[in-house]
Amino acid sequence: MRILLLGGASELGLAIVGELMADQPADVVLAGRPGSRHREAAIESIREAGAASVRWLDFDAADPAGHPAVIQAAFDQPVDVAIVAFGVLDDPTTWLDHAATVRLAQTNYVGALSVGALLAQQMRAQGHGQIIALSSVAGERTRRSNFVYGSSKAGMDGYYLQLGVALKDSGVNVLVVRPGAVNGRMTAGRRRVPMSVTPQQVARATVEAMRRGKAMIRVPAGFGPLMAVYRNLPAGLASRLF
Repeated sequence: MRILLLGGASELGLAIVGELMADQPADVVLAGRPGSRHREAAIESIREAGAASVRWLDFDAADPAGHPAVIQAAFDQPVDVAIVAFGVLDDPTTWLDHAATVRLAQTNYVGALSVGALLAQQMRAQGHGQIIALSSVAGERTRRSNFVYGSSKAGMDGYYLQLGVALKDSGVNVLVVRPGAVNGRMTAGRRRVPMSVTPQQVARATVEAMRRGKAMIRVPAGFGPLMAVYRNLPAGLASRLF
């Protein structure tokens, strides 16, 4: 098995790679930010998880012009599983900062679509593959408290869901994963919220869903009925809740 992780130091992505290797070693390609301070720790964690080999490629999610070369390098051999796991969070003042808003959109939305198109082409050509796209429940209905981030996830989520439809019968499957708040490096220092999860919980649910051929999951699963209610609340009431 050969795995490509786009967002090479992502805690969620690394947990999924580790879960995929629970039964068999894999050749792993980590594609992450040039100069990432988490690079060596990410490589070591994959080695300790039992990888047959691990390689790092410099990858800037906010630079779509550089993506074709990165994906071409990763696909020097067929890739069985590609995980799209990069992204940045916002804060309550991001919408007031033009540069920060554009940077977030370039990374979370434009970057995700860019690599999605390239992965689809490569996997369709090789006749098989699995794409795992890490979205968020924040994209199901954009909230005032994080609407820059939520809107970017809503866009990438819709893209990958329909990418899976477009790739039907090609031998390529797409799984969209919508976690709630994840307790990890990205959320360090932020207030913990109800129904938060760990990277390991997301990884186990993701790999199980992939093996069952699912197109979308929420983690935890309890978000399903909760979001069904929240999506249909009147706008005035929803804005007072969040």
